[in-house]
Amino acid sequence: MERLKLQTTDMAERNVELLGQMFPNCLTETINSDGKLVRAIDFDKLRQELACEVVEGADERYQFTWPDKRAAIRLANAPTNKTLRPCREESVDFDNTENLYIEGDNLEVLKLLRENYLGKVKMIYIDPPYNTGNDFVYNDAFGMSNDEFKPQSGLFDEEGNRMADPMVQNTESNGRFHTDWLNMIYPRLKVAKDLLSDDGSIFITLDDHEYSNAKKICDEIFGESDFIATIIWENFYGRSNAAAISPSHNYILVYSRAGENWKNIRNLLERNEKSISNYKNPDNDPKGPWRLGPIFASGERHQGLMYTIKTPNGDLITPPKGSHWRMLEDDFWKRVEEGSIVFGMDGKGSPATKLYLSDVQSGLVPRSLWLHDEAGHTQDGKREVMSLFPEASVFDTPKPTKLIRQIVKIACCDNDTILDFFSGSATTAHAVMQLNAEDEGSRRFIMVQLPELTDEKSDAYKAGYKNICEIGKERIRRAGKKIKEDNANKAGIERLDTGFRVLKLDTSNMADVYYTPADTPIQTTLNFDALVDNIREGRTAEDLLFQVLPECNLPLSSKIEIREIHGKKVFVVEDGYLMACFDSDINDAVITAIAKEKPYYFVMCDRSIASDSVADNFDQIFEAYSRETVRRIL
Repeated sequence: MERLKLQTTDMAERNVELLGQMFPNCLTETINSDGKLVRAIDFDKLRQELACEVVEGADERYQFTWPDKRAAIRLANAPTNKTLRPCREESVDFDNTENLYIEGDNLEVLKLLRENYLGKVKMIYIDPPYNTGNDFVYNDAFGMSNDEFKPQSGLFDEEGNRMADPMVQNTESNGRFHTDWLNMIYPRLKVAKDLLSDDGSIFITLDDHEYSNAKKICDEIFGESDFIATIIWENFYGRSNAAAISPSHNYILVYSRAGENWKNIRNLLERNEKSISNYKNPDNDPKGPWRLGPIFASGERHQGLMYTIKTPNGDLITPPKGSHWRMLEDDFWKRVEEGSIVFGMDGKGSPATKLYLSDVQSGLVPRSLWLHDEAGHTQDGKREVMSLFPEASVFDTPKPTKLIRQIVKIACCDNDTILDFFSGSATTAHAVMQLNAEDEGSRRFIMVQLPELTDEKSDAYKAGYKNICEIGKERIRRAGKKIKEDNANKAGIERLDTGFRVLKLDTSNMADVYYTPADTPIQTTLNFDALVDNIREGRTAEDLLFQVLPECNLPLSSKIEIREIHGKKVFVVEDGYLMACFDSDINDAVITAIAKEKPYYFVMCDRSIASDSVADNFDQIFEAYSRETVRRIL
């Protein structure tokens, strides 16, 4: 049996492996700081392989950098052995839902998601802190005491040592106003990129404070060729007297791994009544409603497109300077006879071509300017939350569901996975459920949020919501219920997935001895009662299962069935793709019954084997009944 590593991929090692595949002559070995022999890249040879122009030292070059950028890159590449522990009591429809709500530092969570959602997320939407000098970029001063915050956040080990990037309130007096924000966002975007599918896209909401830096970071991480657009969203409908110029917009940065080809993948927006109302049919044209369109195009062309025509009114018409007719003269008069070219609405004006509603695209190409009437504004978002939480004002700056629905409509199909790793009040989850109810889609959401404490003076705290995660989860519960009530008469509404599986970031389920067995004292006598248990105290069998899922390439929303086999609790995941048993005293009968089910994976604890004879028979039993099963141990 093979031992599970229960640690995410070390991306630095992976990059060495990839470079070694491209340039095998540059792959070498060296002794690391721990005195161990490791693979490495010979950069002198690599420079020779890339020797068009090598830029070194202080030579001038175009670059975007800031203090600790290299540390941010290392942070993104560093592995983690943390885990996500299921929380059934806070979930809704845990056993059937495909939606996830994950609590914890989003960088660590993204690393864990990378293990089994690599290239599987169709769209990411994030609304990161805007770095106004008042918000908390790293979320460690929300009024939570150290004793409360450390074990919940997933950012500290058991001794209280910080496990992730530093967390500070990012005020202008800090002296690192932009640097701290950049060090926060860079590794998260770097890891998030790996989650996007080849045709996936990311939408990032920003204001003026960090837009320019975010654009440069995204150009570096995704590549300038993957830049799609900067959308101007009218987020504020009104006028403020507090500023020199009243701010009324946010930016939405859009990148796609499909690059220019994304325009062939993205969806069109449905036509609204306003766009359809522009098409009339005053002459009862059999082709249906139409509107007037231009008959000249810019630029002077060959003589065949520079003719003069005489209108029914007797006027002579030639192309204006710097333009030409859109068709040859014979084609022009043919279209006049067909009725697809008219001389004004009254027949006495200049010629124009008919643009038929039946000929245009089935929808509208998205524009880079989104006004509040099509994408909502911040007050819409606040009213939506207030309608769900009439007892208190629980969240100050939620995005409107109308905005997120428009993004999802453009970027996703009806069965895609959508990720929001700055979940906040869970507007994205609300919008996804709402859109699924409208078009009978089956889109899935993954929400990630740090359990930031609410201010003790706030309405949210007084209403019983001690952190933002509690608000987000309750919003999904209430929104899901309301959506089903509002659509009670709609066929199939009972199948709408309004549930979510709650997972919480925590330290590994495995004790330190699992990762560093060499540091454990060797026992000189065989005493089974004194053997060191490699499972951390207080962890359940289901906790262990969820740490195993990524290594078996199974989503965290996998269907889980629990069976009893010869008195032992056995997890059957995705109809038997994985079977796992973490009970003690597993004997030959249990192993034989599991082997006969022929799972692709079987996982158990090494402490679970009942006796030496069972251990000796283990592989023989699987060889007899299910040779192909991959057998792993904890």
